[in-house]
Amino acid sequence: MIIGIPKEIMHGEGRVSATPETVKKLVADGATVLFEKGAGVESYFPDALYAEAGATLVDDVAEVFAKSDVILKVKEPLFNEAKGLHEVDMMHEGQYLITFIHPASPVNHEMVKKMAAKKVIALTLDGVPRISRAQSMDALTSMSTCAGYKGMIMATDALPKFVPQIFCAVGMIKPANVLVLGTGVAGLQAVATAKRLGAVVHAADIRPDACEQAKSLGAKVIDLGVPPEIAIGQGGYANKLPDEWLEKERAILAEAIKDMDIVFLSALIPGKIAPILITEEMVKTMKPGSVIVDIAIDQGGDCEITPPGSIEVKHGVTLQGIKNIPGMLPTSSTWMFANNIYNLVKYLTKDGKIVLDTSDEIVSSILVCRDGEIVHAGAKEAMGL
Repeated sequence: MIIGIPKEIMHGEGRVSATPETVKKLVADGATVLFEKGAGVESYFPDALYAEAGATLVDDVAEVFAKSDVILKVKEPLFNEAKGLHEVDMMHEGQYLITFIHPASPVNHEMVKKMAAKKVIALTLDGVPRISRAQSMDALTSMSTCAGYKGMIMATDALPKFVPQIFCAVGMIKPANVLVLGTGVAGLQAVATAKRLGAVVHAADIRPDACEQAKSLGAKVIDLGVPPEIAIGQGGYANKLPDEWLEKERAILAEAIKDMDIVFLSALIPGKIAPILITEEMVKTMKPGSVIVDIAIDQGGDCEITPPGSIEVKHGVTLQGIKNIPGMLPTSSTWMFANNIYNLVKYLTKDGKIVLDTSDEIVSSILVCRDGEIVHAGAKEAMGL
C-alpha cells in the first residue's frame, strides 16, 4: 500500500498528517510512504527526520497524488495555486482520502460532489464516533482541545481591555465577561483557559451533563431550558433542535450576550450544519469592542454573520471565523493528529490494504463517498439529496 502525505495548502495551516514517528510505524507495517518535501517544516519536523524514518521524499505533489493508494491530509481538498489545479483534480478513481472533510458544510458541497464523480473513496475524520474503541482515532476531540485553548487566547488578544480584574492607582477595572456556548471538548478547554486568565466565565449547552462539566470548571451556567429528551442525541451529542426550541434558545442568549465581552462559539451537531444561535440582530446589541470567536465555522458557524476563514469587524464587534485554529499550534496539534490518523489507518487495514466494513459503526460514520455516490447522511441532508 502506497500512502501519500502532501503539504497542506490552506493559508496559515502549519500541520501535517504524519510525524516521523508515525511514518516509521507505517513503514514498519509494510506501507510505502511518499512524503512531499517541506510538508512538515511548519510543524518543526524537518525532511531529514522523515527520510530517516523511511519515507520517500518527493518534490512534486502531483506525483504524490498520482502514485498513492491512500492520501492522508489534515484539511479538505482545496485549489492548489502553485499547480493551478484543485487537489481533487490530482486524485484518481479508487483512491482513498482520509482527512477532515466537513461534508455537510455548504462551502464543501461542490468539492464532495467532485470527489464522488471521480470515484474517490473519501473518509472524514469529523465523523469518528465518540465510542470507547474509537478514542485513539478521534482527531476531532484532539483538535477541539487545541481549538478551545488557542481560540480563547485569540479572543483575549483581540479584546481591547484587560481580562482579569485589575487594581491600579486610579481604581479597579472589572474582569471581562466571557460566554462559552457549547461545552463539549473545545468549549470546556475554552472555559478552563478563560478562567485561568481571570475572566468571569458563563457557559451554556443544551445538554445537562455538559453544563455540569462547565460548572465544575468554575463557569456560571445559563439555563437554555431545552428538555433533555429533545436536547440529547445518539452518543450524548447535541441533537438538531426543532425550530420552536431553537427560537427559545436564541431568546435566552439574546439577553445574555449584551453583557459579554467575549462569546466563544463551539456548538455542533455531528455530521450536520452548525445551528445558528447568534443572529446579526443579536450581534448589534453587543458592546463595542466585544469579540466573537466561532470555531464552529467549519460546519457553517454558530453566528449568522461570521466571516468564513477570516476576521472582520461588524457592528463594532470583532468576528473571528478562522478555520484552522489548531494549525496555529502546529507542533502539538500535529503530534496529536498524526497519531489519531495512524491509529485509524491501522484499524482499517487488513492484509496490507484498506478494507471497509460498512456494518462497522466507525466506518459507516466516516464514509462520505464511494463508488461514485455520496453516502454521508449529513451531507445528503444538507445538499437536499
